Amino acid sequence: MKTALWKPSAERIANANLTRFMKYLNDQQGQSFANYDELYQWSITERANFWESVWDFGGIIASKPYDNVLVDGDKMPGSKWFTGARLNFAENLLRYRDEQTAMVFKGEQQEAVRITYAELYDQVARLAKSLRDMGVTVGDRVSGFVPNMMETVIAMLATTSIGAIWSSCSPDFGIKGVLDRFGQIEPKVVFTANGYGYNGKTFDSLQRVSDILNNLPSVEKVVVIPYTESQPDISMVNNSVLFGDFLSSEDNLEIEFEQLPFDHPLYIMYSSGTTGVPKCIVHGAGGTLIQHLKEHILHVDLKREDKLFYFTTCGWMMWNWLVSGLAVGATLILYDGSPFYPNGGTTFKLAEDEKITVFGTSAKFLASVQQAGIKPGQEYDLSAIKTICSTGSPLSAESFEFVYQEVKEDLDLASISGGTDIISCFALGNPILPVYSEELQCRGLGMKVEAFDDYGKPVTNEQGELVCTASFPSMPIYFWNDPDNQKYLDAYFRRYPNIWCHGDFIMITETGGVIFYGRSDATLNPGGVRIGTAEIYRQVETIPEIKDSVVIGQNWDNDVRVILFVILNDGVELTEELEKRIKTTIRKNTTPRHVPAKVIPVADIPYTISGKKVELAVRKVVEGREVANKDALANPQALNCFKDLPQLQS
Repeated sequence: MKTALWKPSAERIANANLTRFMKYLNDQQGQSFANYDELYQWSITERANFWESVWDFGGIIASKPYDNVLVDGDKMPGSKWFTGARLNFAENLLRYRDEQTAMVFKGEQQEAVRITYAELYDQVARLAKSLRDMGVTVGDRVSGFVPNMMETVIAMLATTSIGAIWSSCSPDFGIKGVLDRFGQIEPKVVFTANGYGYNGKTFDSLQRVSDILNNLPSVEKVVVIPYTESQPDISMVNNSVLFGDFLSSEDNLEIEFEQLPFDHPLYIMYSSGTTGVPKCIVHGAGGTLIQHLKEHILHVDLKREDKLFYFTTCGWMMWNWLVSGLAVGATLILYDGSPFYPNGGTTFKLAEDEKITVFGTSAKFLASVQQAGIKPGQEYDLSAIKTICSTGSPLSAESFEFVYQEVKEDLDLASISGGTDIISCFALGNPILPVYSEELQCRGLGMKVEAFDDYGKPVTNEQGELVCTASFPSMPIYFWNDPDNQKYLDAYFRRYPNIWCHGDFIMITETGGVIFYGRSDATLNPGGVRIGTAEIYRQVETIPEIKDSVVIGQNWDNDVRVILFVILNDGVELTEELEKRIKTTIRKNTTPRHVPAKVIPVADIPYTISGKKVELAVRKVVEGREVANKDALANPQALNCFKDLPQLQS
């Protein structure tokens, strides 16, 4: 049995929302849950009872109760949740109207600003009236080309209070990347900031917005948020108005929350777009709300007194996940800029200043902090942090140990994983369970997650394909412009009909935890043995000379050989000794099949704008194939590093 890196104290367990939920079920339904595993098994076998309990426990506000919790529960897709109910997403996030701080916003080069729940309600009411007055109505699309700032959240809440659909991407997207997304959904209104800051530099957004509008005839109004300038010149942008001028001047407005079905469209999200034009994934209001309430309250243990931070842009689903913390009444901490400007301690300084209790970041960030030699626990007061959430890629064993050694001994390190596809998580943290190295603590309640072997059979303690064998409320309601559902079915259900196949490679462990091994579509197959790329990255990250890496499988001699590309730290050369040490480290800690046939230094590695390494694009370049949608990449020029490499010809 593994040794736990952390175990919750008796006091932490006793005070957890999850413990209170089990007591609630035991008292209200005559259950006798004594531990998480018993609760989890009930949640996946009695799904209707479970999700109804989350509705009640989470205090979902609805003007009309549901007729049925679950209809056609055996169909995937096709299940219908909470039929007959009428509710509004924004109303549930604006249930508090008091003087507690709702949000704190810190720009990279700006002082922190704050807004209370009462002020937030007032701002949303005024903006919603302005949107209604200009003709925005149920089902219209409103887009944000925006930094992660307060006005973005206000715009989303005003939009969804009307029953219009919100869709956003971050302002570092290129023109084609924005048009590939917004061009498909034809928004009526676009919100933008005049610019944004990153890594000590200021970037203008208005010229790009002007160019984008030339190809977006559906847009009737552009609302510009002054950010990098207090009075920006917006004359170049047609049909534009400053945020403050657009906001209704009326006081004491009450929001007219449009009452809509549980599966009314709320958000349009986008696939990464690395294999073609991004798919437009439509998420429902009720499914998003109930899933986020479950995750925030039960898995994150979020309470009103908490300060919730996630380092994210508005183009990543973690932004949508973060803002749902308003439904719990917590304080959201928003940040715009580089987490490494002016140094790698920036977000830890923010945690110290704002007394953040739930600190959300990425596995890549934690690995970078460790590589930079930063010791956050010594350099900053992180006493308020009770949970660190990490996602984006699998968290290595070294990063697990780093957090407990150099950040804080007593916290729940919650590695979480799900995706834009479900706007939530399949596996995540748990305040009443131990933390084991490399493992996500548990499968999410109500999520019947299994690992399938090559024969479609569930396995434990073996690597397999991540599947979900029963429907859940936050499945996409449909894809935009996909009238016969073919794109939707192709994305998740072609391999196993009526079973969600996610495209991740996982192992469900003896502890009940889950280890992720990376994308199964980027799986390596040397000698026919399936290998997750994350297993190699874990070893490479322990070698101090290496700054970053990407690994692919190259077709060679009727087989597949493993190729490891590395970015070396300044002043380091790939000597025979270093290459041998890399291979020895990988062989010693994995298997001989994991050892790369070639180790090749490169100057750059491609990432998506949301920060995911793009192995498939690298493989395409190596194979001489065209990468279809380079605008999905943050640094498309990096692909040139992999063209026509002589090392790959022998």
